[in-house]
Amino acid sequence: MLIDLHTHTARLSYDSQLSPDELVEAAKAAGLDGICLTEHDFAWEPEEVERLSRRHRFLVLPGMEVNTAHGHVLAYGLDRYVFGMDRIEVLARLAREAGAVLVAAHPYRRQAPWEPGRDGAWEEALGRAMSNPCYSHVCAIEAINGRGREHENRFSQELAQRLGMPTVAGSDAHMAADVGTCATEFLVPVRDLGDLIGALRRGLFRPVALRASGLTRP
Repeated sequence: MLIDLHTHTARLSYDSQLSPDELVEAAKAAGLDGICLTEHDFAWEPEEVERLSRRHRFLVLPGMEVNTAHGHVLAYGLDRYVFGMDRIEVLARLAREAGAVLVAAHPYRRQAPWEPGRDGAWEEALGRAMSNPCYSHVCAIEAINGRGREHENRFSQELAQRLGMPTVAGSDAHMAADVGTCATEFLVPVRDLGDLIGALRRGLFRPVALRASGLTRP
């Protein structure tokens, strides 16, 4: 089943143009099976997420995108933002205590070279990125971001390969046109947050780029 692990709404993300209902309807129209709400440093109340899901008869799961000093991290299973989460070690500890899982979002940001064609720039940037302490605390890397450019997503994919880490895809939707650009295909049924966390822990997923002609994989 196809789930977009990375979406934003104007309800809790200042830079999104999508209402929650618009996001869900766009996801349904794109042929997705579910979405995760990952607002910037805010978590939805579980009851609100469930009401939204029931209203549309569509799988909607809670998450959060946490801005840390070492990059943005998608968290699934944390029910609120806590002071200090901007430090990856604190975020990782809180995730362990809550039984949550973490995914590194768009790792190309602030890491991919501005001039990828310059001699040595690509390797230098990958070398720096591989030393980021964030990656020892996450279960996967977002290798396809719907708002990333081709060379940026390629950077994320190569970084994940070198680190030997599994990869996911998320649209990072902030407007309707973003929805359906990519998603994560889960190889087991995901009915609730517990199923999602279990599948992420076990690596039962793969990233997909959604195209008019069907599904393609990197």
